[in-house]
Formats: sequence, C-alpha cells, structure tokens
Amino acid sequence: MRCPLLFRFRVIDRLPEPPSPVALRGTLVHSVLERLFDLPRGERSQAAALALLPQAYADLQVKDPRLPQMMADGVVEETEWLAEANELVKAYFTLEDPTRLIPEARELLVEAPLENGLLLRGYIDRLEVAPSTGQVRITDYKTGKSPAPQYQGEVLFQLRFYALAIWRTRGVIPAVVQLLYLGNRDIVHNEPTQGDLERTELKVLNIWDGITDMARRADFPPVKGPLCGWCSFQAQCPLFGGTPPPLPADGAAAIGIADVTGEVTGDVTGDGSGVTGDGSNVTGDGSL
Repeated sequence: MRCPLLFRFRVIDRLPEPPSPVALRGTLVHSVLERLFDLPRGERSQAAALALLPQAYADLQVKDPRLPQMMADGVVEETEWLAEANELVKAYFTLEDPTRLIPEARELLVEAPLENGLLLRGYIDRLEVAPSTGQVRITDYKTGKSPAPQYQGEVLFQLRFYALAIWRTRGVIPAVVQLLYLGNRDIVHNEPTQGDLERTELKVLNIWDGITDMARRADFPPVKGPLCGWCSFQAQCPLFGGTPPPLPADGAAAIGIADVTGEVTGDVTGDGSGVTGDGSNVTGDGSL
C-alpha cells in the first residue's frame, strides 16, 4: 500500500536488507513479553519480566548472528541497546496488568482463506477469549511510538485486518483489537463491526487485484513518501536515481499468480505491518 516497488523488492526479488537494530530490539522485547505469560499469574511482575531479558537476549544472539556482528562492528552499542529494551519492557507494565490476563494463545499462526482462494496468513501476538461470553480480544505489541493523526487510517486498517483474520477462521468478530505502543506508552484500539470487516475484506481483495495487475504488466511503480529516508533500496529506486534489477522471470509465480487468466492462488502474509494480526487479552474474571 505504501510503495509497490518496495513490495516487489521484498516479496518478489527478495533483495537482501541490512539488519535493523530497532527491529531486532523489537524482537527481543516481544520474546520477553511472550515468556512473561509462561509464569504463573501472580509472578508476572516487572522485576520478573526484566529477569527474563538476559536469557532472551542470549537466545536472540544465537538465533540471529547478525546481532553480535553488529555489536562487534560498532553499529550497535550493547549497553545502550539493552537499556532501551529494558525501558520498553518497563513501559509495558504502565499499559496493562498481566496478572489479570489469561491468554488463550500467543504468537498464534492464523490462516484465513477468502472466497476467491486468496489466503491471509500471519501471527497474532496474543489472543484471549472470555470464558463466560466467548468475546475475543486481540493485542499486538509495538515497540515504536503511536503514529500521528494523519496516519491513523493505516493503523485502523491494520486493526481491522487482524479482526478479519480471526472472523474468517473462527466465525467470531473480535470485541476489541488493540495496539500497545511501548515507545510512548499509548494504546490504540478499535471495536470492529461486521460492516467494518466486510469493507476491510473488500479492500484486501482490491489490493490483491492491484498486485496481480502490476505483476502481469511487470510494472511496480515507486511511490515517494515520508518513509523513503529509511528505505534500504534507494540505490535501486528510480526516484533516487537508481535502476531496479530485471524482474525475475517467475515473478508472478513468486506471489502465487498461476497464470494470466485471472486465477488467484496466492497468499498474503503479515508481520504486524498491516497485513495480518497478533494477539488478545482477557481479565481474570472472564470479562474483556
């Protein structure tokens, strides 16, 4: 939605991107918050969460060797990077009380097929279902700051996308979908209706139609926006004097377009950027 050419570089060309210290820090904090809910409810304190951080950090270094390499190269200053992670973990406890929550699932893989065969797929940070009412709440952790008002539409789409994936897999419309922004200790939430989700599904299908059309025309145009300054593909972008590499011969197949007849066989995946969901919470008394 932000930039078709960026979509092409990442999904079709699969061009390598330099590791992001901010993204890796987000991975570390997510891991700590996931492990927090392995503890008995009464033990889910801020001190306990911070005590989980060293092991989560050690595991991340093994899982992603780019992190220790960045430390060795001086790209990341370890003490400062870990201190920022500590502050984000602390910020979580200002937004909700984990001792009152009973997650049904964490890091839940959701696969939701639509009527035309398109598959929505992604991971939900936390999902909770109220025992007495069956109400569902989805929560997604964000280690950055909540967006400015002019970008609220994108956030709202992401929230409703999460709800759409759950509705299509469970037949239940989530009562609440919320994003916990640890960077500035803010919560953005939405209470979607069936009409909201039907319109979101239509938007997803329209986006997919646009993707398939661009793939068949072999034309993914760049779009200049406020995030261009952080893009790692400026050297390949015409807007910055670059030249894109030739589109792979099997580019259409890479995103699941079987042929040029209009048949849809692909899937849309998400990582919290607006194409799938994570999460949800329920209080100890069974209400949302």
